[in-house]
Amino acid sequence: MGGRKAGIRAGAAISCVLLLGGCGGAGNNGSARHEPVTVAKAPAQLPVPRGKGSKSADDFNGDGLRDLVLNDLVKSPDDAHGDDAGIGIVYGTGTGAGTGTTHGLAPGARQLLNPARQAARTKGRSPAVFDAEASCDLDRDGFTDLVVSTDPPYDGQGRPPVPLQILFGSPAGLTGRAVELVIPVAARAGNDWPDQPVCGDFDGDGAEDLVVHASDGRLSYLRGPFTRKGAPRAAGKPLPSPGTVPTGPALDVNRDGYDDLLVRTAEGPATSTLVLGGPAGPTRTGTALPNGIDVALGPFGRGRALDAAVGSMDGTSLRYDLPTAVRDSISTPGSVLDAGDFDGDGVSELVSSGAELRILRGRTTGLSATGMVTVPPPARGTTRVLTVADFTGDGRADLVVRTYDGETKDTVAVYAGSKEALVTAKPTVTFSTSEFLGMDS
Repeated sequence: MGGRKAGIRAGAAISCVLLLGGCGGAGNNGSARHEPVTVAKAPAQLPVPRGKGSKSADDFNGDGLRDLVLNDLVKSPDDAHGDDAGIGIVYGTGTGAGTGTTHGLAPGARQLLNPARQAARTKGRSPAVFDAEASCDLDRDGFTDLVVSTDPPYDGQGRPPVPLQILFGSPAGLTGRAVELVIPVAARAGNDWPDQPVCGDFDGDGAEDLVVHASDGRLSYLRGPFTRKGAPRAAGKPLPSPGTVPTGPALDVNRDGYDDLLVRTAEGPATSTLVLGGPAGPTRTGTALPNGIDVALGPFGRGRALDAAVGSMDGTSLRYDLPTAVRDSISTPGSVLDAGDFDGDGVSELVSSGAELRILRGRTTGLSATGMVTVPPPARGTTRVLTVADFTGDGRADLVVRTYDGETKDTVAVYAGSKEALVTAKPTVTFSTSEFLGMDS
């Protein structure tokens, strides 16, 4: 459909997909090598736990535990060139965060979102494209909702239709059929595809809003909460934008009570600019960041506002103290980035990826390469970081990666956060997205 694909990510990073080369690598002590993890036979399918609603991020069934979203599921060897299978959801299981009971992602509690069953039909036709883009509680009912992109019919004449749809969460998870996102005509500009949705509370009223690309130099700002028919509470004229690619997740960078977002001038290597939220939404242009492939935001030192790390082909540079970005502080190999608090001390670590996947420790004075951890890939192939987020509810971020071996084989691995070692030396959970093959729902 000609639109850009944002993908869905969690954690404190603002990033493209992270590609890690090779299948070797050092362990957490920087020297030991690990053999690839063998993925066990697919576990028996478990029922999705029923929740009562929560404020946890990415909690589609509202049980207080974060869930994992997977695009681009592997295909059957007999149908390697067939249509996309859909979106996979792996639910967290356990008795809830803070209870002392072991819990986290359970590959058996999985769900396949198939466009034939879950997508809204356009002119009687189910979409062929069905990709997860953003997640937040849009209708404010305590269950996270999923924004997906589709490919509605378009003859290329005039303004294209809205390709975005919303799947609403429930006590049983994402079970219903999606509805089309409503973008009022007055909130659109130009004839670009309205895509690149970013969730955030940009006006500080406690309800999640959506920002969507409208055209070069314009953003559609949709105020939440949203109705179950996909309509925003309000939407005004498109807002001026310093770039074409709004990028999530949104964060309150300057800690003024309003979420902010990063807008890039292009995909790939590009400059980017912070757009600051306020009572009228994301209307204020903030700090401009230098050219780079990727940007990660996080509190990399104690007592400061968020910091920005910029990844380029020459390495990673850090600019402290947003929103002013006053100085460069550190340089390390790695062009694509993520961030999270792996040891639970309130300071974020920086995940830096290039030929290897490294984690730089956050300290009270900022990031330090001393004690840097190198994470071995879980299997042979090409590894990508999927997300950095706390899936166990222990207050420490976990690292989720995915290793591909062609279109029909993959390994998803979760490295748990660790107070001493930042992450566990070996994955605590492994599975393959091939487990979604043949599922009915």
